[in-house]
Amino acid sequence: MISQEISVNGAKIHYLEVGNPQLDSILLLHGASFQAQTWQEIGVLEALLKAGYSAIAIDLPGYGQSQSLLGFEATFLTTFIDSLNLKYPIIVSPSMSGRYSFPLVTQYADKLGAFVAVAPVGIKEFKEQLMGIKLPTLAIWGSNDRTVPVSLAEELITFLPNAQKVILKNAGHACYMRATTEFIEHLLEFVEKIPKEM
Repeated sequence: MISQEISVNGAKIHYLEVGNPQLDSILLLHGASFQAQTWQEIGVLEALLKAGYSAIAIDLPGYGQSQSLLGFEATFLTTFIDSLNLKYPIIVSPSMSGRYSFPLVTQYADKLGAFVAVAPVGIKEFKEQLMGIKLPTLAIWGSNDRTVPVSLAEELITFLPNAQKVILKNAGHACYMRATTEFIEHLLEFVEKIPKEM
């Protein structure tokens, strides 16, 4: 695993990287209480590497070791992905990171490999733009989520014709923390079905 830094819109952005970033990259975002290192600590980065994927876990602006960057939520991920020359990355977006991922998914779905929505915020806000997007999508929620209700998972998959949902029992909003093994299993099962060459 390598700790890296890149400048995005003048801000130093930190990320962790495993594998070859030019091959089947999975880009892991995070929620407001977490950071890139969370994915290392719970074993997700290692699991993805063992399964033959490259993965990048980013510290979003103002979190972890990344500098703050205000006003660029809508374009930040596009710039980051272009800067690293990632080809059709699979975006894993929990909670707060929906503010970054939904602008990307709604505007540049054709440049992405897939979308893993982990109870992201902003579903209702982007409802109209999401309608009909054919990007392969996995909606994964904890059954006890009191922050972004499970009903929104059902709503999200009605917008997206190529979406499926998984509900992790007895897990809360950060379902990957409580049900880590199940989360990894469903994530790998989903990404293994994504075409290798877009």
